[in-house]
Amino acid sequence: MNTSLNESIAFVWDNFGPMHVDRVDAVAAHFTNRRPVIGIEICGDSDVYDWVPEDGSKFRKIILFPHKKLAAIGTLERARKIILACVQGRASDIFLCHYDHPATFIAASCLRALGRRVYAMGCSKFDDYQRNLWREVGKSLFYLPYCGGISSGRRARDYMRFLGIPAGKIQTEYNTLSVDRIRKLAGVEPAPGGVPFEQRHFTIVARLVPKKNIAMALDAYALYRTSSALPHDLHLCGSGPLEKELRQQAERLGIASYLTFHGFLQTEQVAKILGSTLALLLPSAEEQFGNVVIEAQAMGVPVILSDNCGARDVLVRSGVNGFVIEPDNPRGLAYFMEIIGLDKRLFSRLAAESAAGDRADAGQFAHGVASLVSESTTSS
Repeated sequence: MNTSLNESIAFVWDNFGPMHVDRVDAVAAHFTNRRPVIGIEICGDSDVYDWVPEDGSKFRKIILFPHKKLAAIGTLERARKIILACVQGRASDIFLCHYDHPATFIAASCLRALGRRVYAMGCSKFDDYQRNLWREVGKSLFYLPYCGGISSGRRARDYMRFLGIPAGKIQTEYNTLSVDRIRKLAGVEPAPGGVPFEQRHFTIVARLVPKKNIAMALDAYALYRTSSALPHDLHLCGSGPLEKELRQQAERLGIASYLTFHGFLQTEQVAKILGSTLALLLPSAEEQFGNVVIEAQAMGVPVILSDNCGARDVLVRSGVNGFVIEPDNPRGLAYFMEIIGLDKRLFSRLAAESAAGDRADAGQFAHGVASLVSESTTSS
């Protein structure tokens, strides 16, 4: 298949949050005047996140079902709309998320049969949870239509390879966003500059659901409060079904007066809070990646995260720009909170390392996409 200048590159997600827009904008900027880029959004509203709908400045976005929730859309209708949008948009290279959804599989198979090149996007890892052999065999069938993929980090790349995509056809980094956008939204200089060390607080940015392991973080914070001579407060950004339970736990532990529950916040508000953060805590028991790590590092914020988090593979080096813990280790989390909270020199060193580089800037995603498209075009 030969690719002409007017054939587009398409990206399909259930919903477009700010980070999705960053990625597609970066791809569009990379292919300026060479290939048009379109974003295909299944629904206008997310079932999971309360994102404000966003459109990119460099690509055209198409919403397939602007007034429906994902659960209300039938499999065949969803697949039909994806295929139609790609065909009408003259898309020759199509990137799809949620490979395991039947509608995505149908769309990918039909588009491949129509001569399009389709690629999987994802950050799942083999160790996200206990796997079943036959279920994994079944999953590998869902990868048959794809001629390549883009993932994040070593574990996600290995899992995609395990499910059937050749190692040479997998690029990284999938989980990226615009570092420059986060810094502009924050409105303050990244650490170690900006807000003084003494005025900073610990921060958790996560949905209040079991897999985020926030109850363990509160246990750790209570231990930290009893051992540190100069403890910092803790801010929680996020909403979810466990909020009442977590508030009650904070009362039992005697730490409620040192906690601030912000509820769900849009990206701009999160960026501002990260601008005054001492360290981000992400102790998840299950976490495919953890995009908030990128936002924190954009603001020079060190990260203490569990080894379950995919972001740990790419972004965090323990003792260099943060620390890695086990998700069932509140004493370890409390210890690292204490040494960061008491040692300004240590914080400054970790912060400087966190703010350095563009390991997860959206430009990395654009580079991975460009490599896949170039390789597939050459081999067609």
